[in-house]
Amino acid sequence: MYFKDILGQEAIKRQFITEALKGRIAHAQLICGPEGTGKLPLAIAFARYICCTNKGEADACGHCPSCIKFNKLAHPDLHFAFPVVKKRSDKEAVSDDYIAEWRRQLSESPYFSFDHWLDALNAGNAQAMIYSAESNEILRKLSLKSSEGGYKIMIIWLPEKMNLTCSNKLLKLLEEPPAQTVFLLVSENPETILPTILSRTQRINIPRLNEASITTALTQQYGLSEQDAGNIARVANGNFIKALESIHLGNERKFYLDLFIQLMRLAYQRKLKELKQWSEQVAAIGRERQKSLLEYCQHMIRENFIYNLKIRELTYMSQEEEAFSSRFAPFINERNVIGIMNELSESQKHVEQNVNPKMIFFDFALKIILLLKQ
Repeated sequence: MYFKDILGQEAIKRQFITEALKGRIAHAQLICGPEGTGKLPLAIAFARYICCTNKGEADACGHCPSCIKFNKLAHPDLHFAFPVVKKRSDKEAVSDDYIAEWRRQLSESPYFSFDHWLDALNAGNAQAMIYSAESNEILRKLSLKSSEGGYKIMIIWLPEKMNLTCSNKLLKLLEEPPAQTVFLLVSENPETILPTILSRTQRINIPRLNEASITTALTQQYGLSEQDAGNIARVANGNFIKALESIHLGNERKFYLDLFIQLMRLAYQRKLKELKQWSEQVAAIGRERQKSLLEYCQHMIRENFIYNLKIRELTYMSQEEEAFSSRFAPFINERNVIGIMNELSESQKHVEQNVNPKMIFFDFALKIILLLKQ
């Protein structure tokens, strides 16, 4: 991954390049922003540029031994930590247990979501996180001497998924890092990271991609017409992952859409037996996907409410989503939209608290029956 491979974000690229050329690299940087803006690709490109022994004015050289090692993400001074699931009930998993899957995911596309990663892990019902054992691995790796006498770089993807023990141990390492060590924390929800960790990092906010960057990528890389690419870019709202899924509605997003449609139709028809079956189906998909489903439902309720205004520029839905919403939107109005959104937020809170999911989703489905009739 080079800077030239990353969509847009020219100001951030220039900031990283200037930092490296002047030798003023902050030892702990928090690269944060919405999904699909290129945070992880930027971190990897920055790591390559730092390690490159023949840096150019705009990118890594691509020819030095360090760059060659980066081609397969196997540079001995580049380390990763990311959420994983336990392989055995008696042992905490660490990132190295899934390093082959991680490199495969990055080689297929560095633009991927947490849900995509859960699929790659075959997580099932397991909850992915960065366990306390990871902190020991991070300490061990960074205590080793640099293989090339330069920087050692630790990229932590989604540090908000660290459990408390791991966060506290990482805090000590951030306070007294080994010489020539750079931490790149790539986050989508920095507000959930320990404040003491936040205070020890230099925050870099990655903005949403502009429509022109996404449109250009879709036309050049995927052969879409200018008009189709422009429509997808507008709906993507700065999220390249969403744009890629919109070309062919992603399996995960299609799964959530189908569940949303089932819920609303069954609730409107007051089919209690089928709603109970629906809640049992959702209860079996695991907590992380349950939270993602509830977030998706919030998105769809919001978009359906706005759809009633008949101002196309304000709605951000795929063609399949809009096909359903064209008939469903009138049932989401000022009398029930706040109530539905509140119930979705309450359900999400209960999922995070490990309440029985069958109870959560059946209770939610029953409340939707009443709210849809308002």
